[in-house]
Amino acid sequence: MRNVLATAIFLCSFSFFAGIAFSSCTNLRSNPAEPQPTAELTFSLLRQTGSGSNQFAVWVENSEGSYVTTLFATNFTASGGWQRRATSLPLWVKQSGISEMDAAQTDAFTGATPDSGSLTYRWDGTDSRGVAIPAGNYVLFLEGTLRGENQVVYRAPIQIGRGTVEAQVNVEYIGTPPGSEREMISNVSVRVLR
Repeated sequence: MRNVLATAIFLCSFSFFAGIAFSSCTNLRSNPAEPQPTAELTFSLLRQTGSGSNQFAVWVENSEGSYVTTLFATNFTASGGWQRRATSLPLWVKQSGISEMDAAQTDAFTGATPDSGSLTYRWDGTDSRGVAIPAGNYVLFLEGTLRGENQVVYRAPIQIGRGTVEAQVNVEYIGTPPGSEREMISNVSVRVLR
């Protein structure tokens, strides 16, 4: 009888501790309801001296050219600098509808211009309201104000839902930026993650 009771206590204790260990391990996994990274954009930033430069924005549009969400925009432009300097990220300003956003909306994606170095921005596959978007064709944009009216726009068409792949990145310079300004944003790559 004593052995049966000891065995029962052992089994109950084992089940209890095993249950705790299992629930702790399952909590270490990512929550399946959380959006996983869908695409990432990486580039090198070389900050420029002087005013009228160092502004950039990263955003997503659908294949019809409708705005989906902004991943990052430099604080000067997003906080009203676009009104004082019309040449500050004009494409992003137009596409994002920044003039209709309130401070809480812009706070979600703005920040100070980062230091020179390699930067990566990831899109979680949601729109500006946090709603998951369907698989399909999208375009990831990176626009930079190099100086004054000189701009650069990188476009990478991406297809979500077909697995991991490197996207082709196209670049367009607007104005006549000298080579030193063109170095502000370089080594741009885009990877679709799912």
